[in-house]
Amino acid sequence: MDKKDDRFYATGSHIIFPRGFTVNGIIDRQNIMNRKPAPKTGLARIWAAFLYTLKGLGHALAHEAAFGQEIMLVAVLCVVLFFLPLSLLWKGVLFFATAQVLIVELLNSAIEAVVDMTSPGFHELAGRAKDMGSAAVFICLVLAGVLWALALVSMLI
Repeated sequence: MDKKDDRFYATGSHIIFPRGFTVNGIIDRQNIMNRKPAPKTGLARIWAAFLYTLKGLGHALAHEAAFGQEIMLVAVLCVVLFFLPLSLLWKGVLFFATAQVLIVELLNSAIEAVVDMTSPGFHELAGRAKDMGSAAVFICLVLAGVLWALALVSMLI
């Protein structure tokens, strides 16, 4: 059978059913891997979103060296921040500016992953997208650095 219809379609000598099984009972792994999962609702959706978040953080730690370095920097700065004699307002501003670096790094990594997937060769627009993501991370780092410097100077005054 060469023709696709709603119930099954043919690939080579096997007929693939929508659930990913062939006629002879062997699982077609490619068909299963590319199938979108059914949408979840209620608490199951919230739990799934939490697990996707952990999975995303794990991917960032495993595949993005910059994210791992920034996690270490944020951890050290949070400990330092706890002991600094600053107002609660200053501590909040510094915490959010420092955490923003991680958020923007995650977005930059996501942009880079999508660009790498869709444009394996060199393309000017792909390079632009990656450069702009990198610039966003740099601006966040500079902003956080300036705020930390201002906070430290305010302690001396």
